[in-house]
This record gives sequence, C-alpha cells and structure tokens, in this order.
Amino acid sequence: MTRQPDEWLGDERISAPDCEAGGAFAQGLDHCETRGRLTPGAPLAKLVWFKTGGAADWLFEPADRDDLQRFMEQVDGRLPVMALGLGSNLIIRDGGVPGVVIKLGKAFAGVEVRDGHVLACGGAAHGILVSSAARDAGIAGLEFLRGIPGTVGGFVRMNGGAYGREVADILVDCDVVLPGGKCHTLPAAELQYSYRHAELPDGAVVVAARFQGHAGDPRDIGAEMDRIAQAREASQPLRTKTGGSTFKNPPGEKAWALIDRAGCRGLRLGGAQVSDKHTNFLINTGEATSADIEGLGERVRDRVAQTCGVNLEWEIQRVGRP
Repeated sequence: MTRQPDEWLGDERISAPDCEAGGAFAQGLDHCETRGRLTPGAPLAKLVWFKTGGAADWLFEPADRDDLQRFMEQVDGRLPVMALGLGSNLIIRDGGVPGVVIKLGKAFAGVEVRDGHVLACGGAAHGILVSSAARDAGIAGLEFLRGIPGTVGGFVRMNGGAYGREVADILVDCDVVLPGGKCHTLPAAELQYSYRHAELPDGAVVVAARFQGHAGDPRDIGAEMDRIAQAREASQPLRTKTGGSTFKNPPGEKAWALIDRAGCRGLRLGGAQVSDKHTNFLINTGEATSADIEGLGERVRDRVAQTCGVNLEWEIQRVGRP
C-alpha cells in the first residue's frame, strides 16, 4: 500500500501488518537496479528547513525520469513512497520516515520556454528559477512563485500560493510517475484544486509541469518580483530555521492574526518558538526536536480554539514516526 505524505500523520496510520508486509522487500531494496543513488537509513534533517527529524528507511535520488520509473516499477507499491522537494513546508518526525523518500535532482530541475507563453518546468525546479525564466522571456503571471520557497513538484501537490495567486491559476498540466512506474500527464482540472490541496493519485511523484502565463514587459515583471522579495524579507523570519506558513488561513480570517489574538507571539516549547516577526511561523531556535515544533503547533491550535473559537488546520505537512 502506497500513501501520500499527508496520510502519514502518526504511526497509528501505519499498521503493523502493513509494515511487516513490506519488511522483507525493504531489506532487499539495495538489490534494485538503479543508476541513481539509493541510501539506507538516510538522515533527513539536513534536507528540510527546520533542520530536525529522523532518517528515511531509504532515500532514492534518481538519475533521470527513466531511472525513477524503473525504480517505481520494481517497488510496485509494496512500500510507502514520499517525494521530498526543498523541505520548506515539512516536519520530519523524530522517528524517521518509513519506506522510500524520493529526492529529485538536477535532471528534474530544468525550465524551458515554449510557444504561447508557456513554461515547461521540471519537478525539482525552484520557484525563483521559474519566475526568473518567465521574466527573462517576457512572460507575466508567474511572479508570485518568487515568493514561495519550494519546488515545482511541491507547488503542484500543495496548490502553492502567495500574494493573491496560486498554482491552480496557472497550471496547464503535470507529469506524474505512479507506483508501478507508469508516467501519466494530468490536466489541471483533474487535480480538483482547493486551498493548499490537490487530488493527486496515491504515491504519485510530480516530475514536470507546464505553467501558462501571458505577455508582459520584463522590467515590470522584475519590479513585481522585487516587490514580493522585499515584502517577504520585511514580514517573515527568513533567516531562521523555519518551515514557512504553519497554518492555513481560515475563511475570512488570517491565521497570524488569530494566533496573535490568542497571545501566542513568542510562545516557546523546548527549542521551538512562535516567531515574534510573523506569528504564523514556527522557528527552531537551535536545539529543537521535531516533537518540540509539532507540540508547539498543537499548543497554538488549542489556544486559538479556546480564545477565538477557530480550529486552525495545519498547512505544514507532518510525516513519519513520532
């Protein structure tokens, strides 16, 4: 059984029979035929912005799309699979991640300008690269990607957004590799986008996407990107170990304002703290564990519920074993 990352919210979701069913196969995973790097017991803390968390049972860094498809064909859904992008919106729990974590590299990071003001992007391309390529080509409408720390695969999966725009506004279609190794192209309509959510198939790894823009003046596009960068710098704790926006904005509300109203600015638990600069950001002050960060988030949710009568929903993904 293959699960999406947002389904790994606690070890109660990973039943003993499921783990045992893939156990023998997992032990022999190093015999899979790959051209990329397959690492057992790979530490993940260095790959995520919070710099906390345990190891992956296996970390696979495919050489290219064919290599990924061949690997997924051999695994064939017998182990959980999770794609890891820039690690900017993620808590890796201290017990590590079961199954296989897939990290796409340079072979998946290209950006190509196509006719009709379309950008074809690899799943590992960073938002800054995509928006900069659009600017240089005179393609407007993608400037907001400058303000989202992450990669194209994460944007597509999470319907990433900022400054009044989101991926649902620009996505034409995306390519995904599924358990079993098949690659499918999914039009945007099939993803049934909602706020920070897409209906992707279980275990799908987004390897490419096409974004639609429109004609624009590179100078105006660059000015808007600069404005976004300056706004982020002024309002967000960018130079800390953080994970981006922690909670979704409830309808008609701003999560940061509710957190502030509940008296949580600067609140601490262990080495984790609610940012003084932007209360919808949690930060690792230096010695936090993932349990500290997640526990602080739950404490904030409790206070907001009691004070404001609003149940905040996590935007940050939390994956792995406690």
